[in-house]
Amino acid sequence: MENKIHLFNTLTRKVEQFVPNTDGKVSMYTCGPTVYHFAHIGNLRSYIMEDVLEKTLRYVGYDVKRVMNITDVGHLTSDADTGEDKMLKGAKREHKTVMEIARYYTDAFFADCAKLNIRKPDIVEPATNCIPEFINMVETLIEKGYAYVAGGNVYFDTSKLKDYYVFSSQNEKELMVGVRDDVSEDTNKKNKADFVLWFTKSKFDNQELKWDSPWGVGYPGWHIECSCISMKHLGEYMDIHCGGVDNIFPHHTNEIAQSESYLGHKWCNYWFHVHHLNDKSGKMSKSNGEFLTVSLLEQKGYDPLVYRLFCLQSHYRKPLEFSYEVMDNMKSAYDKLVRKIGELKPDGEIDKDGFDRYRAEFEAALANDINTSSAITVIYDVLRSSLNDATKLKLIKSFDEVLSLNLTRMQGAAESKGEIDSELEAFVEAKIEERKAAKKEKDFAKADAIRDELLAKGVRIRDTREGVVWELV
Repeated sequence: MENKIHLFNTLTRKVEQFVPNTDGKVSMYTCGPTVYHFAHIGNLRSYIMEDVLEKTLRYVGYDVKRVMNITDVGHLTSDADTGEDKMLKGAKREHKTVMEIARYYTDAFFADCAKLNIRKPDIVEPATNCIPEFINMVETLIEKGYAYVAGGNVYFDTSKLKDYYVFSSQNEKELMVGVRDDVSEDTNKKNKADFVLWFTKSKFDNQELKWDSPWGVGYPGWHIECSCISMKHLGEYMDIHCGGVDNIFPHHTNEIAQSESYLGHKWCNYWFHVHHLNDKSGKMSKSNGEFLTVSLLEQKGYDPLVYRLFCLQSHYRKPLEFSYEVMDNMKSAYDKLVRKIGELKPDGEIDKDGFDRYRAEFEAALANDINTSSAITVIYDVLRSSLNDATKLKLIKSFDEVLSLNLTRMQGAAESKGEIDSELEAFVEAKIEERKAAKKEKDFAKADAIRDELLAKGVRIRDTREGVVWELV
């Protein structure tokens, strides 16, 4: 490719030029959500930045195939293969079946993604679809001597690897048992770092989702999901694997261990990790302080894209500190920027040299390890430049293919206000009421379908403190 993208590779701990396995094509995998609750905005920071990475690759000409899993079985409350299953925990909390919980929160997750302009991956695969693939990989690892059966469960034997801790300086002494749960050490393990590939009923009799296997009725461990789902859709060689920094150990470490032992060769070349969202007290999560969701931000009067801009103003490899004061400032900056762009007149000839110059600056910012803050600075440089409005507008529309901030949402708003007739107004207001009822029933899929229906008719709606407002686009 003519355009050179440089990324920080967690595996090598340095910024490298990105070179895919196949010229012009990129295989990309994203660790998806465990669908037992609403997505926290801290988790959504990772999905926003992975979305920008994917769109950057497409922007410079790559053909990207992106796959995401949905964890609807097997993820325990402790990432060390201990504690209660997260899906079972959600089902108990809401007195529903695990699959009801999974369907509901999968829909809610993608509804949040839509509000944040996160593109849905090309392939989304629930773990429960791939039980035969999991069993096949476990059988192969046993045959190759990388796994063993103990106490009814199947474990990966980390002592068989020369370098299990591929990502960091972590060692066996630093591992804690039951990091987030008061549990005892699993005495079935030969080594403290060994992890479960398959659980059986001997350990989890209350597990709702179970399948027959050569080792008894049970269910897969969490880590094996991503290995099998990625191989199923992307093959034996993958270009980029994404996730939050909290996935590095043990999840991604275990993925590499089992995948490369199974395949017999290197599996993934580049690992892209997004840092935590913090508040003043530390990392924000579902279990720490206020449970911040996209819906809560909307209730407090923030357009979800204000949060997206907040994320883009910082580098993905730096911790980001959240506060409502910062969000207020970001809302003001976003509204001012959108209004200024809305004042541009789309008339005139395009200045090709000027367009090419600023597009090259924008690409260079993104090519420098997805430096979104510098990319946004280019927008302001364009607005301050001597270019005519038509060229400025074309550039900003082009940039928004990656940034996805709906920067031209106010374009032509002043002229279009007079075009709102009573029939259209009645239709929109009726749809807003219908959407309000759907949200009250927590039918987020229907609410989003109504929003999309209105958008298709040229009407954009926004949730604010004062209620729902709408505008022609």
